[in-house]
Amino acid sequence: MPESPADQAALAASQTRLPLNGITVLDLTLARAGPTAVRHFADWGADVIRIEPPPGEGEDVAGRRHGFDFQNLHRNKRAITLNLKTREGHEAFMRLAQKADVILENMRANVKHRLKVSYDDVRAINPRIVYGSISGFGQDGPYGARAGVDQIAQGMGGLMSITGEPGRGPMRVGIPVDDLTAGNLLALGCMMALFDRERTGVGRWVTTSLLEAQVFMLDFQASRWLMEGEVAGQAGNDHPTGIPTGVFPTSDGHINIAASSSRVFTRFCEAIGRPGWLQREDWKTQAGRSRDRKAINAAIGEITATKPSAHWIELFEANGIPCGPINTIDQVFADPQVRHLGMATKMHSPHVGDTEVVASAINISGFSKAIRSYPPDAGEHTGEILKSVGYSDAELNDMRQKGVI
Repeated sequence: MPESPADQAALAASQTRLPLNGITVLDLTLARAGPTAVRHFADWGADVIRIEPPPGEGEDVAGRRHGFDFQNLHRNKRAITLNLKTREGHEAFMRLAQKADVILENMRANVKHRLKVSYDDVRAINPRIVYGSISGFGQDGPYGARAGVDQIAQGMGGLMSITGEPGRGPMRVGIPVDDLTAGNLLALGCMMALFDRERTGVGRWVTTSLLEAQVFMLDFQASRWLMEGEVAGQAGNDHPTGIPTGVFPTSDGHINIAASSSRVFTRFCEAIGRPGWLQREDWKTQAGRSRDRKAINAAIGEITATKPSAHWIELFEANGIPCGPINTIDQVFADPQVRHLGMATKMHSPHVGDTEVVASAINISGFSKAIRSYPPDAGEHTGEILKSVGYSDAELNDMRQKGVI
């Protein structure tokens, strides 16, 4: 059915007016954790100004910039180059900061103070600023001065001790989970600070760290220790406490099955033709099944290995038993539900052409999450942005000659 004029107007409005329109963000972030936070602001309509140092000689800036990682992280922004170590560069930054709403950074904790672009420096000229910081281990304390990266935090925060198969040694998770979580948490915290500013007129300093994010993400594994004194270990593909939940072989691969609750386990046993399992004293409770996980997993595996994955997924879905295939990443983006959700979103760039990047996982009724602009080249908008805060062409030329921009 064709869209009505009203529907078409609403769609057009959703692509030009977004929830964060009118918010200006200065992006001082590096690597992944900080840009993950900034991406939420950029995707939902803030005017994000990415501030980078002028490139050094011999750096492969274009190669990195036009690669899959940078392109996925830095869409919907404008970009300037600015040497914050110079007097002129610092002055230009402070002019921008005076009109900004949010500043986001993930430098080592002491660097922003050395550059005189810290929260205290900025709020002296703009008390409404919301200043967001990610560090490796916190802004102070015994490890405050340390640099931190994702895998170090995975190890220190306990994740590697509970990931992987028992007896095989520590194992990292296959994505930078601490970087991503810290970035998501910082964005959430800054949004709350902006909401609070509407009532108070005063900004806040919002901080998190890779270590805090990892400890937070331990979730029930952390509360097992805090409340019960249990130190979780590695459980491989099994759920740490609810069995049977894990990976099971099929005649053409593997599938995930989650049938740990008594109700679902009953349906599961009936579906695979093993109602007698329900009468076994050692398997009647979740605790009992967890104690005897090796035996029950082996028994299930003998059955599931006789037929292909599609057979079992169809059967279990029909009986309300959570299950699913184990997809490679190419299969993920071919999955009909992932395609329906639009998790690969189109983007055009004059540098890389027509491509796709990962869409925001947030959906807000009435608003589009289509990519509005490609990741800019370094300094692509330096002139227009600095002119907007009063710089003349002559001043910009002088700053270029001095290596400030």
